Amino acid sequence: MTKTIFRNTFLVGMLVLAICTLMFFGLQYTQTIDETYDALRQETSYAVTGMELSGVEFLEGLDDSSRVTWIDRDGSVLYDSEGSLSTDQSSYAEVAEAFEDGEGKETRKSDISGRQAMYYARLLDDGTVLRLGRPVAAVMEALIAVSPVLWVFVLVLIISGVLAFRAAKQIVTPINDIDLESHASIPYPELAPLLDKIEEQKMMIQEEAGQREEMRREFSANVTHELKTPLTSISGFAELMATGDVSPDKVTEFSKDIYKESQRLISLINDIIKLSRLDEEADLPPKKDMDLHELLLRVADDLKPVAGRNNIFIDVKGEEVHINGVDQLLYEMVYNLCDNAIKYNYPGGKVIMETLTDEKSTRLIVEDTGIGIPPEHQKRVFERFYRVDRSHSQEIGGTGLGLSIVKHGAMYHDAEVSMESTPGKGTRITIIFPKKDVEK
Repeated sequence: MTKTIFRNTFLVGMLVLAICTLMFFGLQYTQTIDETYDALRQETSYAVTGMELSGVEFLEGLDDSSRVTWIDRDGSVLYDSEGSLSTDQSSYAEVAEAFEDGEGKETRKSDISGRQAMYYARLLDDGTVLRLGRPVAAVMEALIAVSPVLWVFVLVLIISGVLAFRAAKQIVTPINDIDLESHASIPYPELAPLLDKIEEQKMMIQEEAGQREEMRREFSANVTHELKTPLTSISGFAELMATGDVSPDKVTEFSKDIYKESQRLISLINDIIKLSRLDEEADLPPKKDMDLHELLLRVADDLKPVAGRNNIFIDVKGEEVHINGVDQLLYEMVYNLCDNAIKYNYPGGKVIMETLTDEKSTRLIVEDTGIGIPPEHQKRVFERFYRVDRSHSQEIGGTGLGLSIVKHGAMYHDAEVSMESTPGKGTRITIIFPKKDVEK
């Protein structure tokens, strides 16, 4: 931060100094040009007076600081201090202007030397024109005369750099010394809102960390309990069979129970792995364009045997609709919803799966005519291992993680999950996908 403040402050100082330098030399150049023309005008007046007294001999006796040219009425050269002009001079702007207005001036490139020069011409009483010229280099020499000012600018740059560095240190040091724990001393009142925001975010982070830790502990306890229950049953059945005192018919019964508990254990472990992958968003295939309605048909076809054993009718409605999603994950979400709708339904009941789309969203709906969920449980059914009726869930083999997988899968797809349920009449769960994920 110190470097940033120093750099910005120093750059501003350099920019201001550069602008001031350009303005100074610009004004100085303009003033020098004006002074040079004034000097040429004054020299011309002296030359005119001298010519009136001594004639052309006066011009021949002048020094060569300025070029002197005497031009006749027709533009021919009567005298030139360098003796090299012979062409018609009336076409030059300063000469033409002098013939017309009495005097004229012009800055242009000399035809003889090829260098920029300043010219001043004056009309004499006899109708001729006297012109004096001076190279622009003389003007530059006048500017060089003020070059010591540049050293002043260099000194100002050095002083600006030192002051900018000290100012940056003085600004940053109190900020670095702020105690974020106590806020005992705030060096700048303007920082108070920022520090309050930092404190607020810090508290939110601590609160979220606490909630995560609480969820982790609760999850660990639930996993331990859920894994321990089938393992205890399997261990108990195996122990009884190991004694050799169990009748053959009981061996068959115990074997079926061991198989049932082991399958429940496998399902539980698989669901835990799925949730862990969703939490970490790891090892998930990339999203791709897929037909959501076709997915419903696949799930319905795969669950027909289960629905048939429970005398449940599955109906798929809607039409082809495309979204960007992970096919495997969406399949597991829909499968869990439909599987629950079958398990928690009445014999002869219905499960309806439907896709709907409009300008804002695409909705996937799974609705059943089952036992429903009491209002006091509806907010918690998406929590991990939460069961409305634990004994019934264990009887039908639920892990308590199905709806949690649905919730986290929806979050991965930036979708929302809503639920409507009436005890004794059924449950309707809707997953709402935003339009940005919908293929047009």
